[in-house]
Amino acid sequence: MIEASGALLTDLYQLTMLQAYFREGMEQEATFELFVRKFPPTRSFLLAAGLEQLLDYLQNLHFKEEDLAWLQGTGFFTPDFLDYLSNFQFKGDLYAMPEGTAFFPNEPIVRVTALLPQAQLVETRLINLIQFQTVIASKAVRSVLAAEGRSLVDFGLRRAHGAEAGLLAARASYLAGFTGTSNVLAAKCFGIPIFGTMAHSYIMAHDDEADAFARFSESLPGNVTLLIDTYDTLEGARKVGNLAATLAKKGISVNWVRIDSGDLGSLARDSRKILDDAGLGGCRIFASGDLDEFAIRQLLRSGAPIDSFGVGTRLVTSEDAPSLNCAYKLEEYAGRPRRKRSKGKDTWPGRKQVFRCFDDRGCMIQDLLTLQGDAEFGEPLLRLVMAKGKPVEPPETLDAMRQRVTDQLQQLPPSLKVLDQPPSAYPVVIGRALQRLVTDMDHVRS
Repeated sequence: MIEASGALLTDLYQLTMLQAYFREGMEQEATFELFVRKFPPTRSFLLAAGLEQLLDYLQNLHFKEEDLAWLQGTGFFTPDFLDYLSNFQFKGDLYAMPEGTAFFPNEPIVRVTALLPQAQLVETRLINLIQFQTVIASKAVRSVLAAEGRSLVDFGLRRAHGAEAGLLAARASYLAGFTGTSNVLAAKCFGIPIFGTMAHSYIMAHDDEADAFARFSESLPGNVTLLIDTYDTLEGARKVGNLAATLAKKGISVNWVRIDSGDLGSLARDSRKILDDAGLGGCRIFASGDLDEFAIRQLLRSGAPIDSFGVGTRLVTSEDAPSLNCAYKLEEYAGRPRRKRSKGKDTWPGRKQVFRCFDDRGCMIQDLLTLQGDAEFGEPLLRLVMAKGKPVEPPETLDAMRQRVTDQLQQLPPSLKVLDQPPSAYPVVIGRALQRLVTDMDHVRS
């Protein structure tokens, strides 16, 4: 079984650098920040996610005896360095944007301050955890906007890039506003509402489609959802209508029908009429099959009477924007600000804070990126979440994060919530103190 966490879930160069730091005695305090340089073309904002898993990783970070034995066998590391790793723990401070916070290019999402080896080693897993859930939450919230209040269910597990990805995608999509997931383990782990229907194989295993509907309804009488597109969708809807009276005598109601293929809009309209004519006005329509925010919006704009959507492959892979141009960079070491100057990848030095400004109606108008401690107006977005290796508060609930997303969507300018046009740019202003620091550092360098 492959271990999905732990100290060895990192890049080799983290450990080779640590050995070099160890030899040189470089163990003074360092500050690193995680940020996204440039957004994907279709994203006007992103949602921060994954902090809970990061805090859990940092608290439990240590090298097991078998880890050290394996590292010794590589031939890369000296005995005294491996002995140093045997007592390794993360004892630093962490500032972060709370999960569900909307953010913009070059704004630090996470700021780590710790002894240099500690702050360095965590880079790979930190990016791995924060980047993935941020990608999925930022994709999921677009379906939330498109659905206009209709329920959404994560159907992505079978197409996820591994088990952890499937679990964390369910979490990130629920955080962003999805109603629930089909993922049973995600429901157990995170308390996410769970939803399920049936597969075409169940219908095909029976000799008669109507008989399959009846037997399934009787096996789960409290929550009947019938998949009607195995053979002929409209004929399937008629069979549900014909069956309803028989089921009603047994106290069973058909709550939902699901359509998973074909022209979803046309089939939903025709099925709706069939169900209504059969007296099943309360039976709702659930649609799935290669859906994303664009397909959902198109269906609803066409007037399709769809009440809920299952979103899978295009969500769990974030098909149009599967990764972020993010970086975790050293901004301060040994009490001195540090700045990368590579063309196109230069960084803003020092420990920074992001202040968010609002108009009189509570709508976001701009963010200010400046140095920590700089006296500026606005709401500071980075909060202390870990001190000396320990969380400062109990874990936040997913419901609290979902409410934050709801609040953020209300505060976002309308231009940032448009899905099918080039995204608008949101102003991120650089504070005077940070500008002066860059000027001074570049002047000294020249």
